[in-house]
Amino acid sequence: MPKQHSTRKRAKQGFALATLSAACLLSFQTQAAANCRPDGLYQTPGVTVPYCTVYDQDGREKMGADHPRRVIGYFTSWRSGNDPQSSYLVKDIPWDSLTHINYAFVSIGSDGKVNIGDVNNPDNPAVGKEWPGVEIDPTLGFKGHFGALATAKAQHGVKTLISIGGWAETGGHFDDNGNRVADGGFYTMTTNADGSINHQGIQTFADSAVAMMRQYKFDGLDIDYEYPTSMQGAGNPDDFAYSDAMRPHLMKSYHELMKVLREKLDQASAQDGHHYMLTIAAPSSGYLLRGMETMSVTKYLDYVNIMSYDLHGAWNDYVGHNASLFDSGLDAELEAGNVYGTAQYKKTGYLNTDWAYHYFRGSMPAGRINIGVPYYTRGWQGVTGGTNGLWGKAALPNQSDCPTGTGAGTSNCGYGAIGIDNMWHDKDANGNEMGAGSNPMWHAMNLANGVYGSYTAAYGLDPVNDPQDALTGTYTRHYDSVSVAPWLWNADKKVFLSTEDKESINTKADYVIEQGIGGIMFWELAGDYSCYNLDANGNRTTVDPTENACKTGNGEYHMGDTMTKAIHNKFATATPYGNTLAEGAIPTEAVNVEVSVTGFKVGDQNYPLNPTMTLTNKTGQVLPGGTEFQFDIPTSTPDNMSDQSGANLQVISSGHTRGDNIGGLDGNFHRVAFTLPSWKQLGNNESFELTLNYFLPISGPANYSVRVNNTDYALAFEQPDLPIADLSNGGGDNGGGDGNNGECVTTGVNTYPDWPQTDWAGNPSHAAGGDQIIYNGVVYQAKWWTNSVPGSDGSWDTVCTVQ
Repeated sequence: MPKQHSTRKRAKQGFALATLSAACLLSFQTQAAANCRPDGLYQTPGVTVPYCTVYDQDGREKMGADHPRRVIGYFTSWRSGNDPQSSYLVKDIPWDSLTHINYAFVSIGSDGKVNIGDVNNPDNPAVGKEWPGVEIDPTLGFKGHFGALATAKAQHGVKTLISIGGWAETGGHFDDNGNRVADGGFYTMTTNADGSINHQGIQTFADSAVAMMRQYKFDGLDIDYEYPTSMQGAGNPDDFAYSDAMRPHLMKSYHELMKVLREKLDQASAQDGHHYMLTIAAPSSGYLLRGMETMSVTKYLDYVNIMSYDLHGAWNDYVGHNASLFDSGLDAELEAGNVYGTAQYKKTGYLNTDWAYHYFRGSMPAGRINIGVPYYTRGWQGVTGGTNGLWGKAALPNQSDCPTGTGAGTSNCGYGAIGIDNMWHDKDANGNEMGAGSNPMWHAMNLANGVYGSYTAAYGLDPVNDPQDALTGTYTRHYDSVSVAPWLWNADKKVFLSTEDKESINTKADYVIEQGIGGIMFWELAGDYSCYNLDANGNRTTVDPTENACKTGNGEYHMGDTMTKAIHNKFATATPYGNTLAEGAIPTEAVNVEVSVTGFKVGDQNYPLNPTMTLTNKTGQVLPGGTEFQFDIPTSTPDNMSDQSGANLQVISSGHTRGDNIGGLDGNFHRVAFTLPSWKQLGNNESFELTLNYFLPISGPANYSVRVNNTDYALAFEQPDLPIADLSNGGGDNGGGDGNNGECVTTGVNTYPDWPQTDWAGNPSHAAGGDQIIYNGVVYQAKWWTNSVPGSDGSWDTVCTVQ
């Protein structure tokens, strides 16, 4: 499947510490979107994309007056029967609460093209089937879910996207008989057996995906590839025959896939006069992301949907939250891996939504990121230890029966809940039920109320013949206010179910608003709940919005829209989302310096992360020794990045300095700086390499600057709309000197201790690289971030002496 604020204070949008020099800030300006293009979004060269059909002049998506943030629901293709107990159709969607719908799923057929089965079959749920009460415009020329979605979205102004892949269909597809064909899917379509990029396969797939999108009137493509990571044992175990052999090459071919899709969508957008979107469902686990290099595909995306769920589950025996918002410092899996005890991690817990958001914030504006929430449970049986089960253990009694791909490293495979505690019946490739504790939230709500739902027979539960299908014991709700995560604990059965409900959803929505995030994605629409009144015969009648009927035993929960409405209501009056990658202003001119980060080691060999950063001078001029480069990295990694190349790379400003991230990370970025060695000038077309060293994965880096002749410039590949600076009249004096023909200029220069930079509260704090200040009749200039007395150590250059 795609997955009370704590008392800790976090830096809100706009309160991050400044990281660029005051001298720069005097000449910087905030860049407005050019032709409505979102900040940082790649544009195909030579193509005029009609961004303004989807975005406003500030690069923010236009979604209606009461939708300043996204509410994205996955609509699944397989709940397409006629039984109201188990079906979920287009007519059941709460259209007024949503901004986007992702249709799940379209697969990749054996011919390498997008696949929805036999389109001429009248029972094909995608394009052939019809249902009573489901409106389909007869002029469309197609029926099924596609026809119903196209009809309804035209009435409600909601965007729809085709989601391709998913857990079961990343490495294969289902034939017309419902049997899974494991023929490689994304793996073989993108990557040849020898590890080279399958260019023809990518072209064939991309052409077919864009054609399907246009034919069936969708607004974009959502790629749910699980997962192009180099970490062994990641993704669906049924795909390991393909994926594990290709691990070293998957990110390279994934990058090519996303670039080709972006360019083909841009070309179609220009032809059709409507901007088509490209999005992904991305993993959130630090383990998976460690094998995805620096996630350089984000520049091709309108936005990313983080699957910030499935963070704990019965693939191992550590009992924990499915989708915690924050780290609590108590995660048993991280504790077993010594994450809290290893100095390099600085106690940074990475199995939570806040960490995943900050990872992606390293390369994207907050508004191009959506966090994910699950409308389903995960759970274990036979739990021992912990507090009401939380952070306890639940190992499968016979470890020789562990499913492929479960239990690894410091863990056993888990004893997943089954029967009435696993009503969505996850199955393996052989059709056998896997213990997972997977239930829609409406079923979990009934369990908590001691109600045996009227729908259970429709889901194959038979309490007469199978005691595990019977309702026994009491399911008590508990809530972790630090992690922001509820759960049910049945002490009689020793069953733990990690849940989601209105309380946790409201807090997560507040977090999205506070951080300037684009919105919330959830899996899936059919998992949401509402309370229904019951008539004298026990049949569901009207919805009770107060839920009193369910609380008093006179009602029953079933498919509904309680959590989705809660998100919509929170967002209806929210401020606009964050639309810029950089938190501060940016320079007014740019220079051509290319940057690449390559050479990642594969899988479990890649800790710590030691890629090679290569900077290539394309300015047409020589960059002298001592030239300083700066960039931002996200706070998803601790503030201890270094290099192994003699460039003295160091974090000069930290966005998070606490000894843990309990309750959330404080800021978004660390600022990093290094200088070319004094003996190393960088000629035109020459490159400088340095080996980075860091301990948790990042996306990015971003917000690069380079100092030439005491002036900071942006890099043109990041800021293509800025004018290119002319460096032909200088660009070499980075080591001090007055630079003013002997005259000591003090106009506009502050006197110590009136520091140019201030902290978040406006108090004098520090100087950043390039800041000048007068002290004892001398003008000093900071080489880098410093709070020392001017001239007292090597962080200062002498500029001139006041006459």
